[in-house]
Amino acid sequence: MAMAMANIMASAALLPCFEGLRAQSLTQKPAASAASTSGSPAYQPLAVVADKRVQKRRQVILTEDVEYLGKTGALLAVKTGYFRNFLYPTGKAKLATPEILKAIRVEELRKEEERKVVKAGAESVARLLQNAGMLTLRRKRGGQGKQIFGSVTSQDIVDIIRANTKQEVDKRDVTVPEVREIGQYVVEIKLHPEVTAQVKINVVGQ
Repeated sequence: MAMAMANIMASAALLPCFEGLRAQSLTQKPAASAASTSGSPAYQPLAVVADKRVQKRRQVILTEDVEYLGKTGALLAVKTGYFRNFLYPTGKAKLATPEILKAIRVEELRKEEERKVVKAGAESVARLLQNAGMLTLRRKRGGQGKQIFGSVTSQDIVDIIRANTKQEVDKRDVTVPEVREIGQYVVEIKLHPEVTAQVKINVVGQ
């Protein structure tokens, strides 16, 4: 009996070595002989049969902003314990299932196609403006020299573009250099984060 108890204790001492493994079964190997010399059955240690390690990280989607981690909707890989013990119980994240990942990919492709269409439209407007040639803007002279009264504003550029090309632009996208006298200038119009049109204007005196 004492030997059998010693074998059980030895088997128990081995169990921590298998921490992190997913056990399929615990089996006891049959004794090599029916009985020991003392008359007690021979005892064999328990054997742990494992198939694979527990997944250490999980792909999740944040359902709300999490400080130092990410914004709502972010797709992240986090430690399994962090998700199980904090993110999931507090409702801050959900598992990214194959169905959800597929839907995210479809939406990304849709947005990418939409961005391409918007950029192509901006490039088309840029070509129209730059092919319009020199646009003439008349201003009252401020004396005998080249100086003019007042200045040229973004709204002036919007108006002259509309009059010459029938194209509408937002004055907030127009960058006008300082114009204090007659002459030729280049105005920049930001039509898209990646598309800027340059429009030439000729300021003449009246």
